[in-house]
Amino acid sequence: MNTPVIHPNWDLPPEVITDGFSIEMTAKDIEALEEAAPLMAPETPVAVTFLPGENLEMRIEAAKAVRRLGFEPMPHFSARRFLSQHEFEEMARRVVAEADVKRVFVIAGDPPEAEGPFADTSAILATGLLEQVGIQAVGIGGHPDGHPNMTDEECWAVLKSKCADIESRGMASLIVTQFGFDPDRFLDWLKELRERGIETPVRIGVPGPAGLKKLLRFAARCGVGASASVMKKYGVMSLTNLLGTAGPDKMVDAFAAGLGPEHGKVRLHFYPFGGMKATMEWIDAYAARQKEVAA
Repeated sequence: MNTPVIHPNWDLPPEVITDGFSIEMTAKDIEALEEAAPLMAPETPVAVTFLPGENLEMRIEAAKAVRRLGFEPMPHFSARRFLSQHEFEEMARRVVAEADVKRVFVIAGDPPEAEGPFADTSAILATGLLEQVGIQAVGIGGHPDGHPNMTDEECWAVLKSKCADIESRGMASLIVTQFGFDPDRFLDWLKELRERGIETPVRIGVPGPAGLKKLLRFAARCGVGASASVMKKYGVMSLTNLLGTAGPDKMVDAFAAGLGPEHGKVRLHFYPFGGMKATMEWIDAYAARQKEVAA
């Protein structure tokens, strides 16, 4: 079965490292997306997260807003948060029918135990519903900083198995990584990914500009390494001054300089912890500086 081609332009190197980025929003961020929209390229992939406190209608409305504004919605499906098979089926069918969703991102989710019938990503894939309703691509999580509940070898085995399962169902696979602060770790992880025979396109998670306290809070919540040495590499000289704001300039510079053919197909995925408009303004300013240097 042929895998659909839904990763456009990934065979061409980007003019600037930020070209072809994707970005994340919550179901509560429709106004923030509308404010940032004039700064975003048409068809930019926008992931809609699946958070507690946001119901099905909110998630569907967010996906519809992404499509209405000319972008590509990619709703999250958090396996352990679905309370029933019916809730999962309703979400899958409605996002396709109402927001013309073609790609989704499937994760196990934060709860330690399933709140309904699905224990993990594989249980969602096993239903066969995603391909039945017309989903063309499925994103899954990558963890360059490691996974709290799996060894590195288990992580690699599970990742390879999920990619193979998705593609055997006639859909394209995509890996979206957790955000991090250490570009060298990401580059090493990408190289090992390819050495292990996983050729799936990857979106590397990059934290958008935000206050240092907020960045560290999200890092602690998500199990991301944020030691003093790593944060210095990221561009924060001291963790003792937590009142400032940090942008990912050094990290993105390192990706621009370090990414090569051995890392495969790679694009950036922004986590807009400091707000969507602030993240878009940073992306635009960074791209403009790089194009000016290249001119």
